[in-house]
Amino acid sequence: MIKLYFGCLIGLLSLNACNTTQNLGKDEVLMYIAAEQVDCVGVVPMKCLQVKESKDDNWTYFYSAIDGFSYESGYEYELLIKKTKVSDPVPADASSIQYHLIKVLKKTKK
Repeated sequence: MIKLYFGCLIGLLSLNACNTTQNLGKDEVLMYIAAEQVDCVGVVPMKCLQVKESKDDNWTYFYSAIDGFSYESGYEYELLIKKTKVSDPVPADASSIQYHLIKVLKKTKK
C-alpha cells in the first residue's frame, strides 16, 4: 500500500514538472522568438521580432520591446516572460502591455 502511494505521488510530481505551463504565474507566458527579424511598419518602418506563444502557432510580428532581453540574430529563443498591464494613459503609438524577461529557457543556434 505504501509503495503504491509513493509510486502515484512520484508519477504526479514528474507529470507536473514536465508540464511547464502549469507552473506559470498568472501574468507569465512562454514566448518563442524566431532566429531572424523581419521588416515591418509600426509608426515608422522598423525591424520586428517574430514571436509565438505556442510551438504550434504561426509566427507573428512583435512591435514592442522585452525589458531585460538582448536579441541576437541567428538564434531561436524560448523565454519566460512576465506581462504587465500599463497604467493609463497609454500613448496611442504604444502597447498597453509591458514585457519583462524572467528567464531565457533555451537559446538555439539556427
